[in-house]
Amino acid sequence: MAERRASAPALDIRGLNVFYGASHALQGVDLHLHGGVLSVVGRNGMGKTTLCKAIMGLVPVASGSITFAGTSLVGLSPADIARLGVGYVPQGRRLWRSLTVDEHLQLVARKGGAWTVERIYSTFPRLAERKGNGGGQLSGGEQQMLAISRALLANPRLLVMDEPTEGLAPVIVAQVEEMLLRLAEEGDIDVLVIEQNIGVATAVAENVAIMVNGRINRIVEAGVLAADRDLQQRMLGVGRHEHEAAPSSGVPLTAQAPAAPAAGPALVYVSNPTLPTRWSKPTPVRVIENAARTRSGAAAAAARTDLRPLASKGEQVVLVVGTLDTKGEELRFIRDVIRGHGLPVRMVDLSTSGRHSGAEVPAHQIAAYHPRGAAGVFVNDRGQAVAGMTLAFERWIERQTGIAGIIAAGGSGGTAMAAPAMRALAVGVPKVMISTVASGDVSRYVGPADILMLHSVADVQGLNSITRAVLRNGANALAGMVLARREAARRPAPPGELPALGLTMFGVTTPCVQQISEALKADYDCLVFHATGIGGRSMEKLIDSGLIRAVIDVTTTEVADMLVGGVLPATEDRFGAVIRRRIPYVGSCGALDMVNFGPFDTVPEKFRNRTLYRHNPQVTLMRTTADECAAIGRWIGDRLNQMDAPVRFFLPEGGVSAIDRPGQPFHDPAADQALFNALERTVTQTTSRQLIRVPFNINDPAFAEEVVRVFRTLHGTGRTPGRARSRR
Repeated sequence: MAERRASAPALDIRGLNVFYGASHALQGVDLHLHGGVLSVVGRNGMGKTTLCKAIMGLVPVASGSITFAGTSLVGLSPADIARLGVGYVPQGRRLWRSLTVDEHLQLVARKGGAWTVERIYSTFPRLAERKGNGGGQLSGGEQQMLAISRALLANPRLLVMDEPTEGLAPVIVAQVEEMLLRLAEEGDIDVLVIEQNIGVATAVAENVAIMVNGRINRIVEAGVLAADRDLQQRMLGVGRHEHEAAPSSGVPLTAQAPAAPAAGPALVYVSNPTLPTRWSKPTPVRVIENAARTRSGAAAAAARTDLRPLASKGEQVVLVVGTLDTKGEELRFIRDVIRGHGLPVRMVDLSTSGRHSGAEVPAHQIAAYHPRGAAGVFVNDRGQAVAGMTLAFERWIERQTGIAGIIAAGGSGGTAMAAPAMRALAVGVPKVMISTVASGDVSRYVGPADILMLHSVADVQGLNSITRAVLRNGANALAGMVLARREAARRPAPPGELPALGLTMFGVTTPCVQQISEALKADYDCLVFHATGIGGRSMEKLIDSGLIRAVIDVTTTEVADMLVGGVLPATEDRFGAVIRRRIPYVGSCGALDMVNFGPFDTVPEKFRNRTLYRHNPQVTLMRTTADECAAIGRWIGDRLNQMDAPVRFFLPEGGVSAIDRPGQPFHDPAADQALFNALERTVTQTTSRQLIRVPFNINDPAFAEEVVRVFRTLHGTGRTPGRARSRR
C-alpha cells in the first residue's frame, strides 16, 4: 500500500450529534479514518446515511467536530466540501435522467487527475457500451456504476460511499469490490464505505465499524467479523445461511441418508452437433463424441456462488488463463476437468479483441492494470495489444493472493502473454503451460521459474481426439499438483529442518564452494546454483519467493557476460532479490576474470585478438581487461549500495578463479586491482556494508574459512530445531 500523504487523519469525527427535529439520529459518534478503507456496517435506521450526509454538509450538525486532513468541515456547504477533495456516492444514485452516460462523465471530469473518462470505461466496460444512453435508460447496476464513476472523476482525496453495492448483481458487486481493493492498494484515495453486504465490507477494509442506534458500538478487525457469525447475528441481524442451519428433525445425524458422492466430470452429448437439414446424413459417432461438452458437479455449484475475480479470504483458487475469444472451447474444457477434482476455478481472459467472454476475470479488468489503462491494450496494432496485455496481466497477478495454481493453453501469442505472469509467482505454486511452441527452446518462456511446459502436439484450435487427450493430461497434472501441495501443507514440518542457503558456483570456483558447503552442511541446506545466467536468476527467484534465507554469492561472473557481451549473462535485476528481501549478503568476485562464449569459432571477430582460453570444445573463455573490470566493479558497487541489510563482499587478492593465479593463463594482477579499486571507490562502506580484502586465491582453503567465519557472524548457526516450515 502506498504511503499516506499527510500525517493528519483523512477523516476525524469526534462527539458528533445530529437531530431530525426531536429525533436524535447521531449520538456522540466518534470515528477515525487514518488512511486506506474503513467500512461502517449496521442495520437499517441506525444512522449510517445520516453520517454520510453530515460529512458532506447535507444535514446540520448540532455539536461535535468533523475534520478532513486537519480541515474542519462543520458549517461548510456541500460545494465547498467537494472542492476540498471529498467525493460522495449517495444512496439512490441521483443521476440526471436526460443526460447520457458520457455527458455525466464529461461534466465532472478534471484534467490532470489519475481518474479519467478512459480509465472509467476500462474499469466499468459496461458503461462504455452504454455511453450514449440516458441516465433513465440504465439498469440499477449501471446507474450505480455511473454514480461511482462520477465521484471518482473528481479525483477526490477522500471518497464517501453510501451503500455502493445495494441492488447490484453479484458480478457487478465483484467489480466494485475489486475497485475498492485497488484504491486501498494504490493509496491515492482514502475511502469510507457504508455497506450492508458483510462480505464486501470485510473484504475491502482491514477494520469495520459497527453502528448501533446512532453510535459507533465497536470497531473490529474485518477477519474477526467475517468469521464470527454469532457477532453478525447479534449486532447486525444477519442470519445463518440455509445450508449452515442445524437439522430440524430429531433424527440423529448417523441415521440420515448419506450425502451423494460428488459428481465427477461428465460428457454431455449432442446428437446433432450441426443443425440438420432434410438432406443431412446421420452424424457419425466419432463426430458426436468429439463435440461433447465436459460438465462436472463442481461446475453447477460454482455457478450458484458469488464469483469474485479471485479468492475470498482464506480461499485458494486455480486460474485457467488464455484468450477466450479464440481458445474458449479448449479453456472451458480444462476448467471443467479441474472442477471435477473439486477445486474452485476462475477463468482469466487475455483476449485483446475487447469482446466480452463471460470469464470471472474479464479482459477489461486485466487491461485496467496497464500503466495507461485499457488504452494501452486495446489498440489496432496486434503486436502492441499483445505486449500491452502481457504487461497488464503480469502487473495484475503480482497484486493477487490465493492462487493455488495456474494453467494456460495457446499458441505463441498466448504463451508469450501468460509466461511472464507465471514467472512472477513464487516457486512451488503449480504452473502448467500447454503450448504449440513447447517442443523447441522454451528458455525465454520458463526463465528461472518452475513452469511445466506441455507440447500440445496438434494446434490448440478446437477439440478433437488429440487435443482432448493433451488438454486433459495438462489439467489433471495441475490438479494433482495443487491437491498434493494442499495435503503437504497440512502435514507438520519435520523437526530440525535446515534453512536453505544459496551458493553460486562456476567450474573455476568449484573448490571454494565445495569447502564452504562442507563447512556449513550441518546447519544449512546448501543449494548450489551454476552461474550460467539462468543459475543466478533461479537463486534470486527462490530468494524472492522466501524459500532461501541466506546467500553466499561467491561467483558473480554473470555480470561480466552481461556488461561485456558473453553468452551467459545476468539481467539488470542481478542482486535485486537480495535488495528487495533485505537479507544479509555475503559475496565475492568469483570468475569476474572471464567472459563466456561457445566453441572457439563462435567468438565474435572483434574479440579474436584477446586472451582466449579453450575451457572445453564447447566453451571458450576470454580474459576481462582492466577497463572492463573497472566497469564491472562500478556496476556491482552500485547494487551493493542499494542493499539495506548487512553486506560483506570479499576481494581475493590472490586471484578470482582457478586460472587467475601465478602461472595460469588469466593471471593479471593489474586487471584484478582495477576491479577491486573500482569497487572500493564506488561502495559506500559503513559498519553494515563492508568490502574485505584477503591475500588468498578464491579457491584457497583459507579463503573459504574466512567466508564461513564472516557468514556465521551474520547468521549464527542457522539451525532452529523444530522450526515450522514456511508455506506459501
